[in-house]
Amino acid sequence: MTINVSHESPITLLSESLLYNDYQYCLVHLMEEEPEYRDWFLERFRAKRPDGEILLDNSIFELKEAFDSEKYAEWCEKINPNYYIVPDVLEDSEGTMTNFLNFTVNYKGLPGATIGAVQGKTWTEVVECYRFMAAHADYIAISFDFSMYDVTGFSNPLNPEKLMRQTTGRQQLVKRLIDEGWWDWDKPHHLLGASLAREFKWYVNNNVYNIRSLDTSNPVVAGLLGYQYNGDFGLNHKPSQLLADLIHADPDEDAKEIIRYNTSQFKKLLSDEVGSIL
Repeated sequence: MTINVSHESPITLLSESLLYNDYQYCLVHLMEEEPEYRDWFLERFRAKRPDGEILLDNSIFELKEAFDSEKYAEWCEKINPNYYIVPDVLEDSEGTMTNFLNFTVNYKGLPGATIGAVQGKTWTEVVECYRFMAAHADYIAISFDFSMYDVTGFSNPLNPEKLMRQTTGRQQLVKRLIDEGWWDWDKPHHLLGASLAREFKWYVNNNVYNIRSLDTSNPVVAGLLGYQYNGDFGLNHKPSQLLADLIHADPDEDAKEIIRYNTSQFKKLLSDEVGSIL
């Protein structure tokens, strides 16, 4: 199986990111705030990669609420993404499903396939939202930081408790959806963000073959801050900085080398060598 990966990167590394990204992950709020970022997605990327893919994100993780729907639709028309995440509501299944219906009715014919982000605070809510997205969206997305993972995930003495609970919590969620027959094997899935990079090895080893893509700035942010991966194991901690807050970072050559190393090791996590399973 192949999982396409995109690591959000500072403006100075957008061109180089073509070497380590399978597609480009666009944060919509930066389109309004950063002229060089805007130029990359409207002009330069397509010039360099005419057939390259863009996934447009509604910036809910950075803004804590989805970007304004009308403006989002306008940017979608301008960017012409291959996929876009329909505005959702953090951990609110009903609000997310309502938003999805309203947005897709009010803004018909937007370019790109719709990605429906699953939301909810409990297993029942998540399943309800998942089933809705399986029925209505072209693509299903699952987040790395549901609060329910504090209960369903597990940790061990070698790792920070919350990070491991988030890492194993999403694995447990996917496994349970599969075991209980809710998982839609006919729809592509996207994994939103990450706590610890090693999480993704599980999906490859267990052949969850319709996880098509994931995004995480983890190996890039780590490199910007001078943290080098421990091979394809990654890190035992997660830098707290958001890539959006480091968008103007100008790494020196040492930092660039660490980023190149981290991103190459991340790719190894997505290889299908046999390893431990949940």
